[in-house]
Amino acid sequence: MANKGNKKRRQFSLEEKMKVVEAVDSGKRKGDVAKEFGITPSTLSTFLKDRAKFEEKVREASVGPQRKRMRNALYDDIDKAVFAWFQEIHAKNILVTGSVIRKKALNLANMLGYDNFQASVGWLNRFRDRHGIALKAVCREDSDRLMNGLGIDKVNEWHAGEIIKLIADYSPDDIFNADETGVFFQLLPQHTLAAKGDHCRGGKKAKQRLTALFCCNASGTEKMRPLIVGRSANPHCLKNVHSLPCDYRANQWAWMTQDLFNEWLMQVDARMKRAERRILLLIDNCSAHNMLPRLERIQVGYLPSNCTAVLQPLNLGIIHTMKVLYRSHLLKQILLKLHSSEDQEVDIRQAIDMIAAAWWSVKQSTVVRCWQKAGIIPVELADSDAEAASSEPEVAVEKLWRSVALATCVPSEINFQDFVTADDDLIISQELIDTEIIPGMEAGENTDEAGSEEEGEASLPQQPKITITEAILSVQKLRQFLSTCVGVPDAVFGQLNGIDEYLMRKVTQTLVDSKITDFLQTK
Repeated sequence: MANKGNKKRRQFSLEEKMKVVEAVDSGKRKGDVAKEFGITPSTLSTFLKDRAKFEEKVREASVGPQRKRMRNALYDDIDKAVFAWFQEIHAKNILVTGSVIRKKALNLANMLGYDNFQASVGWLNRFRDRHGIALKAVCREDSDRLMNGLGIDKVNEWHAGEIIKLIADYSPDDIFNADETGVFFQLLPQHTLAAKGDHCRGGKKAKQRLTALFCCNASGTEKMRPLIVGRSANPHCLKNVHSLPCDYRANQWAWMTQDLFNEWLMQVDARMKRAERRILLLIDNCSAHNMLPRLERIQVGYLPSNCTAVLQPLNLGIIHTMKVLYRSHLLKQILLKLHSSEDQEVDIRQAIDMIAAAWWSVKQSTVVRCWQKAGIIPVELADSDAEAASSEPEVAVEKLWRSVALATCVPSEINFQDFVTADDDLIISQELIDTEIIPGMEAGENTDEAGSEEEGEASLPQQPKITITEAILSVQKLRQFLSTCVGVPDAVFGQLNGIDEYLMRKVTQTLVDSKITDFLQTK
């Protein structure tokens, strides 16, 4: 007869425990869930009691999903430092072996002050198990092909296989791409040459840059609200500002970070849950994207490493079009200020308004063409009339550029496209090196800490607060001015009516509320 006392205790991986918890969350009876997974009611109760711990481990991605025990490492700070380094290397598709990890661990241990730490094979195996890392042997030929970067075979393989599986269950309305770009928001035409190719890892120019995250779907019917990251958390120009055409966050480098990206993801996930939608989100594997939170309504698909230049729709013309429109807005501002002898620089508030306006102005046809170019949605017949019409604004922009370039003494070898692409090489997310990993382990350094209020912007004069009465009068003046112009499009009057209605609704509500308050106070 078998001895029950010798029965081997079953262990569950983190992934299995989360499936049990999700089954209970779906509305199933606890007794049925216990039977389905072959566990006792007491084990089920333990899983539910520890769910917060499991969710935290998943959110931090600090353990592999197949791991069954969650005991911390003996040298926990070394473990965290090595894992942070490994994630950065993995995101860049750099191949590493066990011996390389052990050497890096010894190096980081020395920097942390551990003289007795030994990066043994046993430590490496435990490190791999803790974080769910699989180290595979790679032949030299495969290694060379991967390290050489972009390969046509890799792109074709993705088009023929993985992307077909990813998009199979989604309509173009529910397939999204998100990506970041850097913007020198105070860049003037005459400084284009100095900015070209600058990565801006810090220093003085960090105060003059923003990072913007954009997201749109494959049908071009939905562009999400931009997320803009600056250096100053509370710039003077945003004082008393409660509504912006984007979300604004700040940290000391004006970079995208894992925390900021995950916060944005969770907000999108919550919106999709309220709308009862499920979406596919395609992203690259930059360092800010490699530790994602648990998502309910978003399936994340990673684009192949080193292939975003030909596979990422936003990189194939959408962001470039946004920058063309932004720089065009900037040129118009500069031209107006030249005539009035004002300072040509813009502040963060003005830059945010122009970036958002440029983003919303990107046409649906442009978005769809870029998704087709990426090979993610089928190519349809191009509208030749639309393409001919799109060349007309380009002529107007070139005339505007020549006027500003002449007035600001821009060198003749610099053209408008140089001005548009001057900040294309900006770094948009943190790149970890050993000297940055260690302070984070020792002092818990927060890369999301913003710069000071004064450092993040130019010292432009503070604008006086505008009352609602002044705003209504301005609309009336604008309406009067337009009535003296010839050939004003109906759409312009329609937009003006919309602004007028919003302001009147707001002032009426304010008056009604104040009257009610006055009435209650007299009682």
